Amino acid sequence: MSWIAASLLRRSLRVPISSAPFLRRGRPPWITSSLLADSSPFSPLSRVAAPQGLKPASSFLSLRFASSKVSGDENLKRVIDSEIQCERESDTHGQEVDVPEDFPFEIVDNPGDQAVFLKREFAGENIQVTVLMNFNEQNDLEETDEDDDDDERNENSMESTLSLVVTIDKGEGSLLEFCCNLNSDELEIENMVMKKRDDVDGQSAYQGPKFSDLDENLQAALHRYLEARGIKSSVFDVLHKYMLNKDDREHLGWLKNIKGLIA
Repeated sequence: MSWIAASLLRRSLRVPISSAPFLRRGRPPWITSSLLADSSPFSPLSRVAAPQGLKPASSFLSLRFASSKVSGDENLKRVIDSEIQCERESDTHGQEVDVPEDFPFEIVDNPGDQAVFLKREFAGENIQVTVLMNFNEQNDLEETDEDDDDDERNENSMESTLSLVVTIDKGEGSLLEFCCNLNSDELEIENMVMKKRDDVDGQSAYQGPKFSDLDENLQAALHRYLEARGIKSSVFDVLHKYMLNKDDREHLGWLKNIKGLIA
């Protein structure tokens, strides 16, 4: 009897694994076909489980981005508030420019505009002047080792001038326009052009020669022509102070507008 049992045991050990009725190569016996079907990419279990597994990472990234945005906004607000405070504490804040009673022009200052406008009537002419501030930096200064000399030279390297566009209108016919630079010493005429009334941009107008190419007597006569209408170096100081004051006001308003946009 023991011989028969041993023979049966040896025969069972010789049976290939692939012929076993319940075991398949590469699949644990406890995984059933129904469970494999449920775990396929198109099964309800897969469609539900996969998105839920991504939610924590997505939520974490959203919270991290929101936190970074808030931190950046708060930092920008602090910097802007500091700039606003510095402007308010400056020596020129709130100071008004005293315009002399004999100043020949009415000043039109629209908040938010970079330029100011001057208006007056003279001998039947309507004169309007657009005024802009310029800073011309001279780059021909050499560096030195002495700090005091450097500071003095840097101050002298920034010469502020005013750009003027002077329009003279007699009410009919063409307009006469001058483009000028004004400083405390002189009035420089860059060019002069006559514009047709229906061509304000002057695209079709003959520009004429360069002002510097004109006869010297004609140049001098045109300078006197403008001086008689109030365009001369004596108005520079008032206009210069006014434009510096306007720049401070516009800068403060600009900072407040930016703060309002990000608030």
